Amino acid sequence: MKKVVKIGSVGLGRLGYEHAKNIATSIPGAQLTAICDIDAQRVKDVAAEFDVAYTYTNFEEMCANPELDAIVIVSPSMFHADQIKIALDAGKHVFCDKPLDTTIAKCKVAEKAVEAHPDRVFMLGFMRRFDESYAEAKRRIAAGEIGKVVLVRSYTQDPRTTIEGTLKFAPHSGGQFLDMCVHDLDLIRWFTGSEVKKVWGLGGVFEFDLYRELNDADNAAATVQCDNGAMGFMFTNRTHGAGCNVETEIIGTKGTLRIANVGSRNLLQIIDGAGARSEYYPDFLSRWHQAYINEIAEFVACIRDGRKPEVTVYDGTAVSRAAYACKESFESGEMLSVSSDD
Repeated sequence: MKKVVKIGSVGLGRLGYEHAKNIATSIPGAQLTAICDIDAQRVKDVAAEFDVAYTYTNFEEMCANPELDAIVIVSPSMFHADQIKIALDAGKHVFCDKPLDTTIAKCKVAEKAVEAHPDRVFMLGFMRRFDESYAEAKRRIAAGEIGKVVLVRSYTQDPRTTIEGTLKFAPHSGGQFLDMCVHDLDLIRWFTGSEVKKVWGLGGVFEFDLYRELNDADNAAATVQCDNGAMGFMFTNRTHGAGCNVETEIIGTKGTLRIANVGSRNLLQIIDGAGARSEYYPDFLSRWHQAYINEIAEFVACIRDGRKPEVTVYDGTAVSRAAYACKESFESGEMLSVSSDD
C-alpha cells in the first residue's frame, strides 16, 4: 500500500482554510499534519477543528519538520517564490496557489528552485483545469471536435458581497490582471496550445477610487493574440450583483464549446412575485469547491505515483508575463508585444 502523504499547509485565509479543510477531510491518501499562519489564534482554532498534530507561526520551522512530505502554499502572493524555494530546499514536494509570484524576477527564482530539485513534485494551482466542465472542453479540443481554436472568450466576475475584503487585499494583489486574469490567461494558453504574443489591456475606475490610487481598474478587459494566431478576450470585475459568475466560450473552425451560466448553483428556477430567476454560487469558494479538491488530489496522486503534474512552474511564469503585459498596456493605452526576455 502506498503511504499517506503528510502535508503542512501555510496560510489560513479564505482559500487557505478551504485547502486545509479539503486536505483534512476530502483528499484520499493525504493527511493534514501541520498548519502555519502568522495569526497564532487562527492556527490554534483550525488545529483544534481538524485535529492537526503540529502548529506553526514560522514557515521555515514547519518546513524543517521531518514528518512532512509536502507543503501547500496559500500565503500572500509576494511570499510564494521564497516559500517555494524554502520548502523544496527542505526536501518537500510543493503545491502553490496562483500566481507564482508578483514579479517576473521572483517567478524566475521559483523556476530555479524547481529545477534544482527534479526529484520533487511541484504543482501550481490553476484550479479551473480541474473543473469537470473545463476538463471535458479540453478533451474535446484535443480530440479535434471543434477544429482549430480561433477564439477563447472568458468572463470572471466576483460578487459585490465580498467587496470589503477585496478592497483590503487590493494593494497587495499585484493588480486585477495578475490577481484575477491569470486564470483566464491560463485557459487561453491551455485551450489554444499557444503562448500569448500580443495584448491590449483596457479598463477604468467606475466606482472604487482606491483602484485609481493603485493605478489599476475596478473593471478590466484585455484582447490578446497567441503565437499561432488564435485570439482571446477576457473581462473581469468584482461587483457582480448575483454572485460568482464565470463564463467561457471556445470558438473553433468546426464548432463551439460554451461553459456558460456556471454561476447557477443548480438547475432550479425560482418563479415568484419578483419574476423568474436562478440562484448563483455566492462566492468563488463554492463555485470551484470540487476543482480545489481535484487539484490537490492530483498533487497527492503525483507524489504517490512518482510522476509530474501537467501544470508546471513555467506555466506560472508565462501567465504572469502576459498579465504584466496587460497591465502595462492598460497603463499606456497601447497594444504591446509579450517578450520572453527577462
